Amino acid sequence: MQKSTWRYWICQIFGWGGWSLLNLFFVYLFAQDFYLKSGERRRLFFAVLIIQFIWYILSTHLLRFVLKKINWINFSIDKVILFFIAGVTVTGLVSYYGSKYTAAASQNSLVAYEKSQDLQSAIKRERDNGLEGTTYYLAKRGIARDSTNFAIFQKIKQSTGWYRDSSGKWKYEDPRKARFWWDIIFNFILIALWLLIYMVWHYLVRNQKNELDKINLSKTVKELELKTIKSHINPHFIFNSLNSIRALVEENPGRARTAITELSNILRSSLQVDKLETVTLNRELSIVKDYLALEQMRFEERLKVTFGIQPQTLELTLPPMMLQTLVENAIKHGINKRVKGGIINIISHITDQQFEIIIENTGNLEKNAKEGFGFTSTRDRLNFLYNGKATFFVVENNGIVTAKVLLPLIN
Repeated sequence: MQKSTWRYWICQIFGWGGWSLLNLFFVYLFAQDFYLKSGERRRLFFAVLIIQFIWYILSTHLLRFVLKKINWINFSIDKVILFFIAGVTVTGLVSYYGSKYTAAASQNSLVAYEKSQDLQSAIKRERDNGLEGTTYYLAKRGIARDSTNFAIFQKIKQSTGWYRDSSGKWKYEDPRKARFWWDIIFNFILIALWLLIYMVWHYLVRNQKNELDKINLSKTVKELELKTIKSHINPHFIFNSLNSIRALVEENPGRARTAITELSNILRSSLQVDKLETVTLNRELSIVKDYLALEQMRFEERLKVTFGIQPQTLELTLPPMMLQTLVENAIKHGINKRVKGGIINIISHITDQQFEIIIENTGNLEKNAKEGFGFTSTRDRLNFLYNGKATFFVVENNGIVTAKVLLPLIN
């Protein structure tokens, strides 16, 4: 984050600083005599250049703040286009009028200086034509005695923008009105280029991050598959399951056959975990029930399981083996460590437009213990598959550990 912030400010300073230098370069080539020769005009030119530089940075930084606040990167393309137009318009006006009024308030307005110079020029031309103190400004076109004075009046107004009204007071009418619209439009173009570069850059960064996330997810899934297979095929699990099945062969052959099928389903599911992005809760529950049935043979009365499954959630989807992983953690770190065993509650329902899955088990969270692979892999998979819209957390309250997953109903 710190590296990204430094890079942003370097781009801001060098980008807008480069634009200021480009302005200076063009003035040096094409308007040096006008802007850089006179001491006062030169001072005002550089002051305005600095004020514009500051306002470009302030206005675009404010735009960036709004962009980050609304999380624009997740907008649809239609919303991005609308925000682009609105952002360019508002930011362009803020930068234009901000620099204009700052220059005026600090008495560094080049426009005000030029108006003042034009007024002096109008007064001088009036004096040079011998019209000072006369009512030449009341002259009308088409009247022979007034035609010369009217022509002079028009020339002074056209060349300087200044003229006397019917009461003799000086008034100003900008002879270069088109310059205002050109300045505004050009300001919009500059902000649009900035925003376009900003958005394209972040789209590229997001795509790169998504590619890295895909690689990391694939790696996580592979690790999860291997760890799940190992946990299912570890000697203790196999030994306990086969011993339980062997004991049932004579006592309850039907249950023994069912246990073999349950063990087979678990192993098959472990091998297929990387072939699907999501599965239905119904399918995931069938694997979990097979796993719990086998563990029930080992723990007997020490393990009690309850289900609180809302029927409409059975066809909702979740990452494969996620529920299985959380139930395994509940048994491994909760039930297995207690002499009297405990209870596991598996709950699913829809709340506040979210698909909520809860696994509760008797036990305690180890303080200051490093988060295990099961929780880490679950969090990573959810972040990638649901673009940060899914939530996963684990808490303990009065000897009950609760693992809760909140999935959006619409990705």
